Amino acid sequence: MAAAALVVTPPVSAQLANQVPSQLDEVGIEEHLDAQLPLGLDFRDEHGIAVKLGDYFDGEKPVILTLNYYKCPMLCGLMLNGLLDGLMELEWTPGQEFEMVTVSINPLETPALAAEKKQNYIKRYGRPSAAAGWHFLTGREPEIRQLASTLGFGYTYDRETGEYAHAAAIFVSTPDGRVARYLYGIEYPPKRLRLGLLEASQGEIGSTIDQLILYCYHYDPSSRRY
Repeated sequence: MAAAALVVTPPVSAQLANQVPSQLDEVGIEEHLDAQLPLGLDFRDEHGIAVKLGDYFDGEKPVILTLNYYKCPMLCGLMLNGLLDGLMELEWTPGQEFEMVTVSINPLETPALAAEKKQNYIKRYGRPSAAAGWHFLTGREPEIRQLASTLGFGYTYDRETGEYAHAAAIFVSTPDGRVARYLYGIEYPPKRLRLGLLEASQGEIGSTIDQLILYCYHYDPSSRRY
């Protein structure tokens, strides 16, 4: 899939700039750190219930936000599978120490499809209680585009293939809905997730040892690693 080629380091990306198809000009990520998410946007949850993005920000728990689409044949599955692998090694659980929100970028996808995707991932996760903290949403084009624009997440629809081209990253947000960190790629080791969540919560979750570890690390934008 063409979008997978975008998951490269900046120097390699520069070398390949002239080789990227023109239809991918709008695809990529521009970091908007500390941007306030549009919490008033309307979506539908996996039960078909009308919700607002802000329903998942309680002012206490950080939120992991992902933009995917449920019928994606490759990259989205790799991302969500990598995220699940990291979550399975993390002691914290969605709905307890943090929340997770996955939003489809395809406005034609339905709550029924979102419910199927959620069921599959919660079953694989093996923690039934996580169903209360991992939310799978669908929405209309204007709301999806506004959320993506706020995050700096560029994507495009390829009419020839019927697929969306997009980059691979997840977004960690503060409890009040500000963008705190971008985590790139298709693998999200538990240490990266833990540090990102601790940072987003300003050290207010986890143990004393977790908070001390946070002081020992810093995020390096050039390598995109802690």
